[in-house]
Amino acid sequence: MAFEKIQELLGDKADYLLNHQSKTFDKGLLHTPSPDFVDKIFVQTNRNPQVLRNLSALYNHGRLAGTGYISILPIDQDIEHTAGASFAKNPMYFDPENIVRLAIEGGCSAVATTFGNLGMVARKYAHKIPFLVKINHNELLTYPTKYNQIMFGSVDDAWNLGAAAVGATIYFGSEESDRQIIEVSRAFERAHELGMATVLWCYTRNNDFKKDGINYETAADITGQANHIGVTIQADIIKQKMPDVNGGFTTINFSKSDPLMYSQMASDHPIDLCRYQVANCYMGRAGLINSGGESKGEGDLANSVMNAVINKRAGGSGLILGRRAFQRPFEDGVKFLNTIQDVYLAKEIDLA
Repeated sequence: MAFEKIQELLGDKADYLLNHQSKTFDKGLLHTPSPDFVDKIFVQTNRNPQVLRNLSALYNHGRLAGTGYISILPIDQDIEHTAGASFAKNPMYFDPENIVRLAIEGGCSAVATTFGNLGMVARKYAHKIPFLVKINHNELLTYPTKYNQIMFGSVDDAWNLGAAAVGATIYFGSEESDRQIIEVSRAFERAHELGMATVLWCYTRNNDFKKDGINYETAADITGQANHIGVTIQADIIKQKMPDVNGGFTTINFSKSDPLMYSQMASDHPIDLCRYQVANCYMGRAGLINSGGESKGEGDLANSVMNAVINKRAGGSGLILGRRAFQRPFEDGVKFLNTIQDVYLAKEIDLA
């Protein structure tokens, strides 16, 4: 029944997405999600036993427990986009307890939010769902507006409030990216020392990445390299926007590229573009979770299901979405999250 609902939501794109067979590179090269993913991938790394325990907590909680896939509810928009703009549609989420409740009742693997939100309810919920503390943010009270991720707290503080993981954002390509890379790499080193997993929002941001009306901040080649840097500084899980274009390096005319990146490593099919992102996550050794995107209304569910199908068939590890779930009535938010999780539970949807 769930698969039929997924087909219905995909509409005329169902055949295009569900029956696509990728011919870019051998899918046997990928390390794909599986029930033993932590044992298969992370046991052989430098991660200590406490990191392995917390990674296992993420992969074995909620409706996707034991599948190798993860479903994370991220609500840090009260800082990134202002609380009023984020919660005006549903004021109950000014109270952080409702954020955690939505993640629990929505069957999520973890809840990702701010120091303040998690610290306010830590003793009540830290043992009931894995906490992922977002340690840096872009604040929107500076005028004129600037886009710069700064630290809002310490890794030790995240550990003290019971976090299983820490998350951070780097704006790759921005003027401040060098500092952000150094700060986050040091923070991730400390997080691993303390036994926490690490999740990196690998976003690209540069006004010069836009040309002829196309925004190459979501190009597969540029975001793919951001992912690769993220795994290099030892992020265990990579969060990335869904690619919707390619050829950023060649169009903007910067960095380095090879024609094979475009002729053999990827095609213009969305699954192949996403698979290039997975390849840059050490062929999937670090799980790729794609972001849900901005809430736009009636078409959100169909669009999120489409993105989940693309991510799963590309070799990704899950979808992470917030606004599309919390900017609607609570029970509808729960159903929204469950429908996306159903994509990863559907055995009919396999690797392309």
